[in-house]
Amino acid sequence: MGLLDKFKKKNKEEAPVGPYYLYDEKEIEELDAYLQQALGDYKNVFHEMVSPDIHCDIALLDPTEEAPYWKLVTMGAGAYRMNVPTELAEYQLEYAEYIIYLPSDWNLGSNEENDYWPIRTLKDISRLPIYCDTWLGYGHTIQANAEGTPYASNTKFNNTMLVNAITNEGKRMQVQLSSGKVVNFYLLLPIYQEELEFKQEKSADELVDLLIETDAFPVLDIQRKNVAL
Repeated sequence: MGLLDKFKKKNKEEAPVGPYYLYDEKEIEELDAYLQQALGDYKNVFHEMVSPDIHCDIALLDPTEEAPYWKLVTMGAGAYRMNVPTELAEYQLEYAEYIIYLPSDWNLGSNEENDYWPIRTLKDISRLPIYCDTWLGYGHTIQANAEGTPYASNTKFNNTMLVNAITNEGKRMQVQLSSGKVVNFYLLLPIYQEELEFKQEKSADELVDLLIETDAFPVLDIQRKNVAL
């Protein structure tokens, strides 16, 4: 059973009643300003209706001529301080938000699992550190489910790896708020079982290099080539 499965089981059987983790108003304003500076303006947000722990909205950045794909960014996960090992304290990895890029023709308004699983994965991963008292960062992988089966019937991806998100100018996405929090942004990269095994045997860097070489990065392509085969 992977971390995500432990989270799902706990969430189903004993949904918490507090504590509640929220950005303050100034932090929200600063995060919003940074997001627009780093990735561009946005007009629409998926507002979360039920929030038992963090309030995890998702900002929707429309496709543009320069970036012809949807950019979905969580806004709320970083209110929670993750349990990062003390030996990594100097790297300021305690706070994170998450991003996924979807094709411009993706049906964002659908509740069908074949369409909704990337959004569900964003929200699940955002809450995983809370329920598992852990942390997430570059190179970490999260299994879709205990059985190791794919996310949905339209893809064979069954894991997600986190990599550093970058701005439109090619810089690592990270912002220090006036409150002192340093929020890191990670891109969700759905991967195949064989790619997970390759990453575990080699490294996250080598897997990312393979994906870049085959133009399989960073927009989600549910039928892309398995680079580990």
